[in-house]
Amino acid sequence: MRAAPDEARAAVAGGGAAPSSEQVAEAALARVRADQATGLRPVFNLTGTVLHTNLGRALLAEAAIGAATEAVWQAVALEYDLDGGGRGERDDHVRTLICELTGAEAATVVNNNAAAVLLALNSLTGGGGGAVISRGELIAIGGAFRMPDIMAHAGARLIEIGTTNRTHARDYQARLAEPGAALVLKVHPSN
Repeated sequence: MRAAPDEARAAVAGGGAAPSSEQVAEAALARVRADQATGLRPVFNLTGTVLHTNLGRALLAEAAIGAATEAVWQAVALEYDLDGGGRGERDDHVRTLICELTGAEAATVVNNNAAAVLLALNSLTGGGGGAVISRGELIAIGGAFRMPDIMAHAGARLIEIGTTNRTHARDYQARLAEPGAALVLKVHPSN
């Protein structure tokens, strides 16, 4: 709001004509609208990649958008156990549904793939077991997550096999026979 009058003063000081108060107000309003714009614009995803990282990933169903909108309009018992009157678990709201849908014994929800990989590795390696992975799959996810770093944070011991361009079944068999190898980690190179 202050920039528009400042620009008008500078224009007059530079020998220009004084703008009307309406012109100053319109310039201020234009600046406010420009500052409030998010920079996010709708696009058509014609890339052939259905869940495109750079285009917002998965689209939400209308019902999901409605449920999310309803949940953020008011306080909700996200982590509060109304029956017990104490702290609850946020996963309680989805755990039963996910287990029923997938047949899993337990479930949790995270907000990205790196977090899911970290939790799975930590759980399945016992925070110290070895994870056998092809050198060609030691990728970076997005701009900041590198597979070796995620494995280290999970407490999984990295067991590299093969080469960057070729890994054979015998490479897996040889390393899995060693003590401490807990699992095979298969990562799609395009993540």
